[in-house]
Parts: sequence; structure tokens; C-alpha cells
Amino acid sequence: MALRILIADDSVVFRRAIAEALATIPDVEVVGNAPNGRIAVHKVTELRPDLLTLDMEMPEMDGLAVLDALKQTGSTTAVLVISAVTQRGGRLTMQALEKGAFDFLTKPQGKNAEESKAAMVRELVPKLRAFAHRQQIRNILRPNASPGWLGALAPQLAAKQIPRPARESAGRLPTSPPELVLIGVSTGGPAALARLLPVVPQDIGVPIVVVQHMPPIFTQSLAESLASKCSLRVREAAEGDKLEPGLVLIAPGGKQMRLAPSPEVVARVQITDDPPENNCKPAVDYLFRSAANSLPGRAMAVILTGMGSDGTLGLRLLKRHGCYTIAQDEATSVVYGMPKAAFEAGVVDVVLPLDAIAAKILAIVKGRGS
Repeated sequence: MALRILIADDSVVFRRAIAEALATIPDVEVVGNAPNGRIAVHKVTELRPDLLTLDMEMPEMDGLAVLDALKQTGSTTAVLVISAVTQRGGRLTMQALEKGAFDFLTKPQGKNAEESKAAMVRELVPKLRAFAHRQQIRNILRPNASPGWLGALAPQLAAKQIPRPARESAGRLPTSPPELVLIGVSTGGPAALARLLPVVPQDIGVPIVVVQHMPPIFTQSLAESLASKCSLRVREAAEGDKLEPGLVLIAPGGKQMRLAPSPEVVARVQITDDPPENNCKPAVDYLFRSAANSLPGRAMAVILTGMGSDGTLGLRLLKRHGCYTIAQDEATSVVYGMPKAAFEAGVVDVVLPLDAIAAKILAIVKGRGS
């Protein structure tokens, strides 16, 4: 049974473009389209699609109003945000992700229609796969839910091993408290960080460095959004930034970020234009590797929700130096890709639900262990 998608965008050209892109993807059916937010809400209620692609800037009701309306109606339709590559687009996207949108993609800026369509397909395919897998897992974890289009795959997935909400490894706790916290995250990251970081106290006593897979502009919007919610100081990282206690630095989109030792602070930030790793820029492995090589044994690392396996190789290097590592569990991950890869590679000390991770970070940093 096909994945049923509704397209909402005020541009007839873009509605046609995304429909044509989706038509090239197997097991996907476009069930309708809407030129404004009000019609989108009506059609979601009428057609009950599995996924809504949602333009954030539409007449009558914008994307945020649509998300609020869908929540009020109890709709189970997931939302994939389609965003303009602008500062306003970045801010609206962060708000949409925090309101529960599954993920986002940016409107393509190809030289011609064919190039734009190809770029859109490249972006859509992994996101749709990740969405389908998430729905399958949530269907398993909620056995009374109607399987719908997921039914055929549920028996195979039901047999798989799902990590328990909390699982400690036999590895030892760090011999000394870490001097910094590293976080790697991708799909589902803005909402996860918005739940995790605000409960970390300002006096944690160490810096926190984050790689979130995002393009330029969006990481600045993410940092601004988190700063408004946290007692910690949060900003997008810049070349030469000092890692200071209580400061959260977000890797800038479209760049790589690494850490270098500094005589006056734990480390300084270096921003480079090195190539992507794991198709990501910024990449979690790039940051984690720099910490393992430049600051051996001085960090702890957290791997959160996200597609792919970025971060696993970096965690392996960190573990060689005795660093403590945490992975988010499957039940609370939007996409259990990055944490799963790290868990299966044996480089995770504990698997925890998202809401338990802040307390664990604080306990390790303060030397209490648990």
C-alpha cells in the first residue's frame, strides 16, 4: 500500500514540481494538493494522508497555523516542511520542527527545472524512507494502533531487537569528570535539543559543542531559538571561539567544525571548509575525531536522533581514550539511525530515553556516575 502524500503550497509551479518529483519515487501516491493553509487543513481532515508537505509561507493560514490546527483536530498526519533558504524561512522552520514537524527540506535552486527536480528527489527519498521506518517502529511500540499502509512490514520489524529504555554497558565510568560535552544529532534534532538543553543548568561547569546536520542560515536560526529557551548561553560557533563553561556552540551549516587545544581554555573552535563526511557538512565524525585526537580522554559524547551512521567512527576514537558515551533510545528518536549505528558498533555506554539524558550528562560531569 502506497505512502499517501498531500502537497500544500501557494505556488502552482512548486506544487507541480514536488508532485512530479514524488511521482518518480516507488510506493508513493499524491492524493491531492492545497493552495493555502485553510484548504490544507480541510483536505487533511477529508483525505487523511500519511504525510503533508507544507510550505511555511501561505495565504489565509501559514504553516505554523496549519500545524496548530492539525494538533487541535488530533490529526495523525505527519508534516514535512518545505522551506525557503532565507533567515525568515530558517526561523519558521525551527518553530515548525519544535511544534512536531517530522523534518524539512529546502526549496531547490537548480539552474533549470530538471536539475531542481533531481535535487528534490535526492532529498526526498531518504526522508521518506526514514519517515516510513519511524512509523513502522511506532506502530510496533503501540500495538493497538491501526497498521494502515504499514501492515505488510510490521511482522518483519516486530522480530527485530529494540534496545530497552535504559541499558548500561559493562564499561567503567570515566576515571575523571569530563571537561566538555559533545553532541551529534540530525533528523529530529531541533525538537530533541529544545527538550534536552533547557533542563541543563547554567552552572553545569563545562562547555557543550553541538553538530546538527543543517544547511547555512538554519543553524543560526536553531541557535537563536535554543538561546531563547535555555539558561545556558547558546550561539552559532565562529572561528576562534573559546569553549567556556555554560556555553553551547552550534556548528555552522555548510562548514566543518573541529576543536584545538588552547592554553587558556579547554579548547578553541576552528571552522573549516573541508569536504563533507558521510554526506554531511557539518559532520559529527569530524568534530568527534578532533576531540579524540586533540583532547584525549577529556570529553563525553552524546549521539541523538538522526539518519545514517555519522558519529560512530568518532565515538570509536573517543572510546579508545576512555570517554563516556550516551545514545538516545529508539522509542524517543524521530529516526533511530545514528544512535542505532553507534549502539550496534559497541561504542555506547548507556542507551537512554531523551528526557533522561540531561540528568545523566550532569551526573557524569559532576563525577557522580548515576
